[in-house]
Amino acid sequence: MPVNKENTFGIVVAGHGSRDPDGIQEFEQLVELIKKRAPQHIVSHGYLEFASPTIDQAVITQLDAGARQVVMVPGVLLAASHAKNDMPSELLAFAQTHPGIDFHFGAPLGLHPLLLQVVQERIVAAEAQSPHTVRRDDTCLVLVGRGTTDPDANGEVSKFARMIEEGMGFGTAFVCYSGTAKPLVADGLRAAAKLGYARLIVVPFFLFDGVLVKRIYAAADDLQEREPNLEVLKAGYLGVHPNVADVIIARAQEAVEGRTAMNCALCKYRVQIVGFEEQVGEPQRAHHLKVRGLLEKDVTPGNDNPEFAPYVPHPIEAESFRIIAAGRDWSVFPAAHLTILQRLVHTSGDFNAVDDIYFSTGAVETGIRALLRCKRIVTDVTMVQTGLKRALLEQLGIETWCGVHDHETALLAAAQDITRSAAGIRRAWEKFGNDIVLAIGDAPTAIMEATRLIREHGWRPQLVIGLPVGFVGTCEAKADLKRCLQVPRITNSGTRGGSPWAASVVNGLMIDAVNRLASIDADLPVS
Repeated sequence: MPVNKENTFGIVVAGHGSRDPDGIQEFEQLVELIKKRAPQHIVSHGYLEFASPTIDQAVITQLDAGARQVVMVPGVLLAASHAKNDMPSELLAFAQTHPGIDFHFGAPLGLHPLLLQVVQERIVAAEAQSPHTVRRDDTCLVLVGRGTTDPDANGEVSKFARMIEEGMGFGTAFVCYSGTAKPLVADGLRAAAKLGYARLIVVPFFLFDGVLVKRIYAAADDLQEREPNLEVLKAGYLGVHPNVADVIIARAQEAVEGRTAMNCALCKYRVQIVGFEEQVGEPQRAHHLKVRGLLEKDVTPGNDNPEFAPYVPHPIEAESFRIIAAGRDWSVFPAAHLTILQRLVHTSGDFNAVDDIYFSTGAVETGIRALLRCKRIVTDVTMVQTGLKRALLEQLGIETWCGVHDHETALLAAAQDITRSAAGIRRAWEKFGNDIVLAIGDAPTAIMEATRLIREHGWRPQLVIGLPVGFVGTCEAKADLKRCLQVPRITNSGTRGGSPWAASVVNGLMIDAVNRLASIDADLPVS
């Protein structure tokens, strides 16, 4: 590859990182290949998660070597949250503390023509391993992507598959994902096997080996065992290849020259994408810090770990709860309910507010387990969402969703002649299924829609909190929820309640969850 000897700069190749040593070894082999193909540049590497050196250490290596111009290139295929949030946040921190250094951020590898050539090579090599001769138009290409929460990145996998399908003449192409997006690998392979083709070629759209690639190949082996009359070939992933190295070098050069082309047209953080409208303008926030360099950290049980630190209230809050604890006889209530009940007193300013709170059997324990496992809270209105303690959500890694103001919710409400709150609940049922905690604090119609879906369509949220305030339909809706035996539930009788009440119940559950994790961590023996 021709290089400009005068145009030198530092290149930080930012990798994702892996628990699998095979993936780490291949990434570092690629970095060595980049150094050979771009000897005029200072090249260092770092990992976002699990492995070391970390990305910040890789940047420090550049600064120690005297680099005055540094380009970070995401060593990932597609622009999803890692390339849009985590990696840029690392570079931004350095740019703020080192104003004399010229920092640039490059695009991910993306759908580069050189990568199409690599996949072509991998497919031809896989075909050569078979003793059978099968026409391409009687072959189904199965391209397996990583899968992300970013629809644009997932869509790029489909685009790549289509280009390979048409360019190489396959009968069809089928796309599935190793996680997060659907269909998952096993489901996708089963569906592809039913299409009637004589051969399937399974291609992991991955840069390196690792846990996920091994799972993809294992799923292909399982399919071959179940379908002996169908030939299932396993093609290689991209791997350590001169084309991959050259794409990274090209991305670095583009960044320095100001020609970086990011996928902004369909980026859910920049424009309203159907189903992701609430993420427009979401702050650029790193999500990887807990596992940065994890494999080399001291993770001995019992060490101080902020992920499992107990909840520490503000001194004023602590004094309020001291007064609440002393303000009435709490011995008549189950101990498991006290955190929630006392927080409801704190929210309402009324000791009597807890007298008509109803907990179905095991609701608190089920809610705590659901928060720790499902990690998603759905609310009927944004006031409930806003009332949730942000620090606890981040500590537990819980996502929240409220669809009341989404465009599709408005369309659904108008088309079905229901309230937007009810439409938001129906969309939550469609989007997330059963793996949620549902917190309703404003709209009786949201409770009515939830109980309808539970009874008529088998919806089973892990816990339903129904505490709306008001006089029209409120008492009836809460009474109906109390009778809804199919799901764990927390509600009350009467007209009192509201969004702060619903948020307080969830906050109480999160506090108990965090404290439970902290106590488990503290009780583990030190090895």
